[in-house]
Amino acid sequence: MGRSKTFSLGQPGDHQGKEKEMTSLGEEKDENVEVDRVELKKELGLIGGLSFLLGTTIGSGIFISPKGVLSATGSVGLCLTVWAGSGVISLMAALCYCELGPLIKQSGGDYTYLRLAYGNFPAFICCWVNFALLRPSSAAVKALTFGIYFSSVVETCGAPELLVRVTATVCVLAVLFLNCYSVKLSAALQIITTFAKVLSLFIIIVGGIYKMIEDSEKYTRQLRTGFEGSATNPSIIALAFYDALWAYGGWSSLNTMTEEVKNPSKNIPRANILSAVLVTFIYILTNVSYLVVMTKEELLAADAVAVLWGDRVLQSASVIMPLTVMISVLGSMNGSGFSTGRMIFAAGRDGNLPEVLSYVNVKRNTPLTSVIFTMTFGIIFIWLGNVSSLIDFVTFTSWVFYGMTFGSIIIFRFKYKDAPRPYKVPIIIPIIMVLIAIYLVIAPIIDAPDIRYLYGVIFALSASVLYVPLVHFKIKVPYIDTVTTYLQLFLEVSPPTNTREVSPPTKTD
Repeated sequence: MGRSKTFSLGQPGDHQGKEKEMTSLGEEKDENVEVDRVELKKELGLIGGLSFLLGTTIGSGIFISPKGVLSATGSVGLCLTVWAGSGVISLMAALCYCELGPLIKQSGGDYTYLRLAYGNFPAFICCWVNFALLRPSSAAVKALTFGIYFSSVVETCGAPELLVRVTATVCVLAVLFLNCYSVKLSAALQIITTFAKVLSLFIIIVGGIYKMIEDSEKYTRQLRTGFEGSATNPSIIALAFYDALWAYGGWSSLNTMTEEVKNPSKNIPRANILSAVLVTFIYILTNVSYLVVMTKEELLAADAVAVLWGDRVLQSASVIMPLTVMISVLGSMNGSGFSTGRMIFAAGRDGNLPEVLSYVNVKRNTPLTSVIFTMTFGIIFIWLGNVSSLIDFVTFTSWVFYGMTFGSIIIFRFKYKDAPRPYKVPIIIPIIMVLIAIYLVIAPIIDAPDIRYLYGVIFALSASVLYVPLVHFKIKVPYIDTVTTYLQLFLEVSPPTNTREVSPPTKTD
């Protein structure tokens, strides 16, 4: 949105660092230029990257989506098929991002790939919709889930809905503070919460197995109903996939922070594939446990599925479940906040959003402004929407951009055919993913048009109203320089040292 007038705050203390010029793929190149370094640091190894993927993916979805999937499919057999199918889809999506991450070694994820593949305007629409709509509403869903499970263990005399929303807001503010304070602490929290949430799901899985061993005839009765009562409408089944894929969402999170991953050529593919496989097995077994312990009717009537499961299996120790769910959601929000800030950071650095959104805190090297603005929008959505409506809306809009990202792999095969590819996904996989994205976007609209889908399209197209004057013609917003200066002083942020345009891969990189 044009360049605003800025000044460098500089790094306090050390002034003897060497400038490292960034190559087209984000690799560092030493130059004898003595300047202060204000940039994102490479803090994430394989374990950290895997923890962010697992921690971002395993969040609220597995604790709220089983209800939606079962309701839409109508049968146990089709329900489990949708969960397994969504796992396969997430694995294929992860494989696509395994090629994109090492190929384009720059942060920003989908935004960066769309800009190189289709041009600046589609990328602007992507970052605008993510900045003002998708990522905040996604954060709101997770925060509201945190609030729902918190309210399940707190006795109140009234206003439970208010308690849910207030708790959700506090949760967002806590994640905001941590992401602004330290990348290392954020990564440490992600590892801790990932362990806690995997442990909680392991408890659910083992509990289900124990019940089947205890009384096989009783507890496998529902599983034996198979596909009785299955839905046959393709559009309804697409909505079931919406709920399941919401739970699997997160496969692109590591790619948004490529510049902070150590050895991205190896660690991004390894982390993406391991995460997709582990999550699929965990989710399928968790749903089997749910269906073993609860009847279909009980599961559909439950507001907090894991709490009801805990009451049936853990009894007096059932308080463990809502606590672990809250930890799980907190970790997922932390990972999402971490990755979202990096997409907005990249767009601000390129001039597609206000440049101040790319500024980095000079003391902690965190993209402070982008995280603050994204989380602020998330708090607004907490007070505007409800969980079920937000899930369908977010999934529908997300798959428009996912489809375009999968298509960018095909474009890059021709556009940058000589660029090095540490990992090369079989071309049939991105083709299949493009077709799946088209199905997931079109099927619900054809069968049951919903005004929310129209709102999403209108909101995306409204980006052109901003793009033409502010980005294309670079018309400066009045007082933007003053606002930028005050933000720099108050937040102690400065433009990143490695400010540059998104550049394509080359044969020599």
